[in-house]
Amino acid sequence: METTPLAWKVVIDAADPHQQAAFWAAALHYRVEDNSRLISRLLAVGAVDEQETVEFQGHLAWRDLIAVRHPDDPFDPDSDLGRGRRILFQRVPEPKVVKNRLHLDLHSPPGALESEVARLEALGAVVHERRARGGTEWVVMTDPEGGEFCLH
Repeated sequence: METTPLAWKVVIDAADPHQQAAFWAAALHYRVEDNSRLISRLLAVGAVDEQETVEFQGHLAWRDLIAVRHPDDPFDPDSDLGRGRRILFQRVPEPKVVKNRLHLDLHSPPGALESEVARLEALGAVVHERRARGGTEWVVMTDPEGGEFCLH
C-alpha cells in the first residue's frame, strides 16, 4: 500500500513574529504569506475579533502568528497558506533562554559565503562564531531574536 507523505511546517517561537518573518523571508528569498483575505472573511462573520489582527506590510495579518513560504511551492490562492516549504512564527511570552535544539542550515552558492554573511548581517543577523572542520567552513549566526542558524 502506497502512503502519502505528511505535510509539515517548521514552527518557531518568537517575541515578534512579524519581525522574524520579515527577516527570514529576506534571508531565504521566501515570501511572507498574505492571509488578509482569509482574515477579512473571518472578521466579517464574527469568527475572530479585530484585536487578533494587526497591519503588516500594508496587509491585515494575524497578531500572534505569520508564515513565510518558498515562492515556487503550491499554496491556497484563497488564503495564501503555503502547502510546501514553510516556516510559521508564533508569538510566545517568554524570551529565548538556551541554545536552540533545532536550527536551520543555509547553504550559500560556491564562493559566496562571505557575501552571504554580509547580506544576512545587513538584514539583522549577527556572526556568533566561525568554524572549520574536515576542509569545510561555516559560520554560526543568530537571527534578530538570537535564534542560531548555520551558513555554509
